[in-house]
Amino acid sequence: MASPTGSDGLLRGAVRHTAGSTALLLVCSVAGAACALAVPAVAGRTLDLLLHHRPGATTWLAWTAVLLAAEVLLEAAGVLLTQLTTARATAWIRLRALTGLLGTAPHRAAPHSGGDVAARLCVNATDSGAAPAALATSVSSVLVPAGALVALALIDPWTAAVFVAGLPLLLLLLRTFAHQSSDSVGRYQQAQGAVAARLTEALGGARTIAAAHTARREEERILAPLDDMTRYGTRMWLVHGRAVARSGVLLPLLTTAVVAVAGARLAAGDLSVGDLLAASRYAALAAGIGGIAAPLGTLVRARSAGRRTAALADLPPMPHGSAVLPADGPGTVELRGVGVVRGGVPLLTDVTLVIEGGSTVAVVGRSGAGKSTLAAVAGRLTDPDEGRVLLDGVDLTEPTRAELRRATAYAFARPAFDSGAAATVRAAIATGLGPAQAGPPATAAIPPPADAVAHEDAERVAEKVLEAARAASADVFIRLLPLGYDTPLDDAPFSGGESQRLGLARAFIGAGRLMILDDATSSLDTATERQVELALASSLRPCTKLIVAHRVSTAARADRVVWLEAGRVRRCAPHHLLWEDLDYRAVFLAEASAVPPGAEAGAGAGPAVPRGPARHDGGSGE
Repeated sequence: MASPTGSDGLLRGAVRHTAGSTALLLVCSVAGAACALAVPAVAGRTLDLLLHHRPGATTWLAWTAVLLAAEVLLEAAGVLLTQLTTARATAWIRLRALTGLLGTAPHRAAPHSGGDVAARLCVNATDSGAAPAALATSVSSVLVPAGALVALALIDPWTAAVFVAGLPLLLLLLRTFAHQSSDSVGRYQQAQGAVAARLTEALGGARTIAAAHTARREEERILAPLDDMTRYGTRMWLVHGRAVARSGVLLPLLTTAVVAVAGARLAAGDLSVGDLLAASRYAALAAGIGGIAAPLGTLVRARSAGRRTAALADLPPMPHGSAVLPADGPGTVELRGVGVVRGGVPLLTDVTLVIEGGSTVAVVGRSGAGKSTLAAVAGRLTDPDEGRVLLDGVDLTEPTRAELRRATAYAFARPAFDSGAAATVRAAIATGLGPAQAGPPATAAIPPPADAVAHEDAERVAEKVLEAARAASADVFIRLLPLGYDTPLDDAPFSGGESQRLGLARAFIGAGRLMILDDATSSLDTATERQVELALASSLRPCTKLIVAHRVSTAARADRVVWLEAGRVRRCAPHHLLWEDLDYRAVFLAEASAVPPGAEAGAGAGPAVPRGPARHDGGSGE
């Protein structure tokens, strides 16, 4: 399903998605409005019959009770349907926004920080989700006053004329409220998102802040938008307060004027006591036109919030085709004239090379040379702006998403694990198989004997998890955890090296024909890295391996080395041949003294975005 375009499109989509409950809410609102409009007339008729001791008063009194009961029940049903509709619309809007965020290229998602995304998906999506219910209830908010005004005209045209005389002032009040409220709400939401974004950034760098003793400065930076929030929040409530205060004066005056005119008509003998009762009640209902301010304010907030959530939902998706990769393909990767530009800066320029299937290729270069960008393009975490990338002769834009992710696996310098989707260490590694193969979160529990197929699948997954963990040198420290492989992720604080080994195990278990390690061993000691490299060479099934390398030892053990410089391939040859070049040696000296891998700038790797067997959780980011 294509994402809606813009705030209005997103809100229309939410209304369509909740069409059933919104329609029921509309019916309840209209029926409740009809009951509210019928009660004054029926009650007035009942009073006249009782005062004149005419027959039928009991019947009319019973109808009055029925209408009042129906009005109460319909109002209760309306409240329930409002909550249900709002919840469904909010969930749909969040799903659309999340689908847009995860379906786009990482460099397009990168401008949206984690805190800003959280604010858009939580606060703004909730405000947007209130639109369908507010739209339905606004009908009754207009229907009741309009119907009451018509009823006044039927009882006595003079009572209606008095009320109509004050309507222009009331409409002007509502128009001013809508205009001023929209601007204040939008600016308040922007400031709110800024605070969330800065707070998330600070939490991510908490250790650095503590070590640098900059907590006070960070606190001031995070809370800086509070001045804007205070200003626009105060303005928002002042606008609302003024509207309520003015309507609180204007509407009682209109009601009093109508009752005064009706009393004069009663004294003149033109109206009955029942008519006076009905007129006073209809005047109060007609004065309720000011109640449109509540759903109107909700719609104003929803539209403003919809612009922020629509910005995620409308992110352009990465297109996929329907092709299938050759069944016997060795994993040959071809880059033909590949160019990547981000923010007007070329990260890769005219990169043309062939990586033979089954080979191990290291990618080296100074910080900012484009290593992580090349790794992202090779497995299609992002698309090149120029040129083509092929896997076993098939352009990477042609296979289905599932087919491409089955064929590729990634591991990164800073792997992230979702403790919600994968509750245990075993399940976290098993996610590398993908949902189709991994099934429910893997545990050590044995399925009931009657479910022989499920039992066999669980054992198969468990064996693969163990094999991948051993290959990544993670088995030893996992077994030292309180519950071993069944230890909850939240109860297992891993070091940087241990997290990398879990990330490697997740990539190893899902290894297809192409495995890409983007600085995935930077936190490992030399001995552990050597064990991982031996596993890459022997323990895993044959596949092409593309490794972003910062260490001489990694490059030395690769079949070939791609040497990048300023986004171009300077040379592509075995390490021992390149080592004769002093500039090549200088690359590793520069890397040793540069900022730690993972802090490099630029590749368009953006926030952690799931892509199948592994997640783009933050590589070197060149």
